[in-house]
Amino acid sequence: MARILRLVLDVLKPRHPSALEFAKAVAGRGEGGCHVKLTVEEVDEKTESIILVVEGQAIDFDAIAEAINDLGGSLHSIDEVEVDGRETAG
Repeated sequence: MARILRLVLDVLKPRHPSALEFAKAVAGRGEGGCHVKLTVEEVDEKTESIILVVEGQAIDFDAIAEAINDLGGSLHSIDEVEVDGRETAG
């Protein structure tokens, strides 16, 4: 089965929760968690446009999308994806 290793997402989020709280909440989703890098691209009175880079061994996209929605964010686009379809030993 193909495994998602890396996602680059364009997201619009409310100013609260903070970027730190948002990144921590997303990183904790899915089995084993994942590495998250959040970059704020633009800020206005009520929202922040962010680029979210999510890396892991088997990212659960649905769990990440759910976390974004639960935090009041909106997924605008998937700008980059890395998937490994090779069989793993085990």
